[in-house]
Amino acid sequence: MSEKEQEVIALVDGDEEAIADFKTLVETRKPEHSEVSKVAFEDYQGDIMRTGEYAQVCSALQLNKAIPLLLDIRDDMKELKSDMKAVRKNTDVIPQMKANTDFIPQMKANTDFIPQMKANTDAIPLVLEEIKGMREDIQPGYAVQFRQVQTDVRAIKERLGMH
Repeated sequence: MSEKEQEVIALVDGDEEAIADFKTLVETRKPEHSEVSKVAFEDYQGDIMRTGEYAQVCSALQLNKAIPLLLDIRDDMKELKSDMKAVRKNTDVIPQMKANTDFIPQMKANTDFIPQMKANTDAIPLVLEEIKGMREDIQPGYAVQFRQVQTDVRAIKERLGMH
């Protein structure tokens, strides 16, 4: 098999009639724009992971993607809180500012955090899209595992101080 060729392996379990129907389907309906060089059927004696176990593996993989994002969000929120404290601190000079307009350039310098704050808020839709994508990856039939994932994410958020 060359580097450009791809191989598809399907492990199928069922009664003889279902497997025969699957073989017929594979032999008669090939993917459009593809070249199928060979279709082979062999008995398989190894272990196959149960669907629920596979779903748990997929859920764990999705959590591995989500955790760094959640940590980044937490760090961004901390930075944003710090920036907001700086803004509040700088509002104490407003009466002085009214009396002395020379203070305006200094105040403009204190707004340098705004682009960073915008960058942080611009990332929120991307994070939400990635999380939605993760949810779509989990099959509807795995509702029990999905609820467990949600419970685990909530527990992680609580440990991280995110509510």
